[in-house]
Amino acid sequence: MARAINRSIIVLLGMAFLVPLVWTVVTSFTPSSEVITRINPFAIEHPTFANYISAWTTIPFLRYYSNTILIVTGILAVQLITVTLAAYAFARLRFIGQGVVFILFLTQIMIPPDILIFPNYSTMKELGLIDNKLAIMLPYWASSFGVFLLRQTFKQIPLDLDDASKADGAKWWQTLWHVYLPSAKPTYIAFGLISVSTHWSNFMWPLIVTDSVETRPLTVGIAIFAQSFETGAQWGTVTAATLLVILPLLLVFFVFQRQFVESFMHSGLK
Repeated sequence: MARAINRSIIVLLGMAFLVPLVWTVVTSFTPSSEVITRINPFAIEHPTFANYISAWTTIPFLRYYSNTILIVTGILAVQLITVTLAAYAFARLRFIGQGVVFILFLTQIMIPPDILIFPNYSTMKELGLIDNKLAIMLPYWASSFGVFLLRQTFKQIPLDLDDASKADGAKWWQTLWHVYLPSAKPTYIAFGLISVSTHWSNFMWPLIVTDSVETRPLTVGIAIFAQSFETGAQWGTVTAATLLVILPLLLVFFVFQRQFVESFMHSGLK
């Protein structure tokens, strides 16, 4: 009985979260002139691809896609290095005040990123990085959540493997590379998917530090495009552009959804 109730709740929640996506898909194939006047918001009377054609020809998608991919991969690449080294230090090294330092480090999780916008902007301005892709990436090159996630995994690795590696004459970085990294593969997958999805959809910080098409990611470009209509938003074109933005993430989720769930099941978050 309890299992049936849980499944019913999960199904209802899934349907609730699916409604906006279904509306977006339906609206993207509806002529903009019919979006407001239609009675059923989930019905398409005169389906058309004109919205997608208009969005693709109006917005420099190739430039926005390349900017976003570069930003996302640049952030993830540096994060993998910083979170790995920090997690290994907190999991295996011993130093004075280790527990206090780790707790202070984790307080970053409780700090909303929007609070740091002003000091981050001031720093980027002093560095001369305004309207530069580096300005978008730099504040996210360290991740307290990633350190916590990876530390939990590293602590579950038996110390016997670590001692055996040292007995064979391996350096600490060789032990890290050959013992810890392969054992933490599910955790790296989980963190990678979270990092990519988070920074692919990041909006506020890129909006503040970018001023040109050459540096804007997809989210900022679409927002500026939606505000460019003088006669009101063309919802058909806007929703088509929105789907073009989230399509890569949807494809990644549907392809790797099983690996995503399994990675969290083995990452220490139970």
